[in-house]
Amino acid sequence: MKDIVFCSNNCFVLYSAAVQAKNSENKESVPSLPQSPMKERPPKAFHQYSNNISTLDVHCLPQLQEKISPPSSPPIMFPPAFEAAKVEAKPDELKVTVKLKPRLKAIHSSLEDCRPPSKKWKGMKWKKWSIQIVIPKGSFKAPCEEEIDEFLKKLGTTLKPDPVPKDYRKCCFCHEEGDGLTDGPARLLNLDLDLWVHLNCALWSTEVYETQAGALINVELALRRGLQMKCMFCHKMGATSGCHRLRCTNIYHFTCAIKAQCMFFKDKTMLCPMHKPKGTHEQELSYFAVFRRVYVQRDEVRQIASIVQRGERDHTFRVGSLIFHAVGQLLPQQMQAFHSSKALFPVGYEASRLYWSMRYANRRCRYLCSIEEKDGLPLFVIKVVEQGHDDLVLTDTTPK
Repeated sequence: MKDIVFCSNNCFVLYSAAVQAKNSENKESVPSLPQSPMKERPPKAFHQYSNNISTLDVHCLPQLQEKISPPSSPPIMFPPAFEAAKVEAKPDELKVTVKLKPRLKAIHSSLEDCRPPSKKWKGMKWKKWSIQIVIPKGSFKAPCEEEIDEFLKKLGTTLKPDPVPKDYRKCCFCHEEGDGLTDGPARLLNLDLDLWVHLNCALWSTEVYETQAGALINVELALRRGLQMKCMFCHKMGATSGCHRLRCTNIYHFTCAIKAQCMFFKDKTMLCPMHKPKGTHEQELSYFAVFRRVYVQRDEVRQIASIVQRGERDHTFRVGSLIFHAVGQLLPQQMQAFHSSKALFPVGYEASRLYWSMRYANRRCRYLCSIEEKDGLPLFVIKVVEQGHDDLVLTDTTPK
């Protein structure tokens, strides 16, 4: 038997033909239509349109064995609606009604008419974030970097390193202070005590040549000659780069030769503007950066001896972040206890180093290192000097 469901005014009505057949045994039922001798006609279904809602709870409907329908069964034809309306409904018919609650429509404001309703998950809270952008009218002048830096400095929201002290080291050749451009004079190299030369100023001197290990030879010889030679461009002493043309006496500083548009070649020769070829040359060198290891060959033993022998010194001897102040001394009776297999520990040695602070993560402070004598043995002392704090002194019997 088939179950038929109809819908009217938001109510579902379920009719079970099987239950109707069971009720018809106990009570009077509507007389069925005569069956055709050829084919069984499908039972008529009763249509019920009602707005009443039943409170009957159906726990279990009787289940009948399904009949196996023939494979080529004709489709079920329902009677027209006006014929079904003539049939009166029995009050004892079993009806199961289900009421559907009408869906509540969210009332949106005029600003949120176009927005879809947002999902709300259990245990989560949602916040709305509104952004308002104000565009000034008229001409707007963007602040420069200096004004922005000054504003951030007032707010205290940036970490800016302390200004680097000015580099007063001078090149003995071109007399310019500090390191030069990479594609120019390049970095400063130490020649002797408080004597510095730019790498390219020394390299492009006529007497100087470079070894395979990167040592510059005859730099001191070129410096002595440059003290008597005047530059053709700036008319100052210290010029050591001469024109390679025979019997040409034009001589320049390296920086002045670039300004005068001299032509440099890959074989470390140079031609002045009067003798250089017109146009471009295949051997012409236009980039002067030196990234390899280059140093000035000098007698380091003699240099250290001159440091020790001098009394009052006005110069600074610095290696990286380590600043040397005093070398100290060792007496003959101290030699046995004041040395190791790798180092000497002279009494009176003093050096300072700029390193990261032990109190703040973004500051540096000064560490003053010295060696003293205690009970015939060396005593290593480190004094931590930091602004805003008392000096902290650390001592130990080993340098580690």
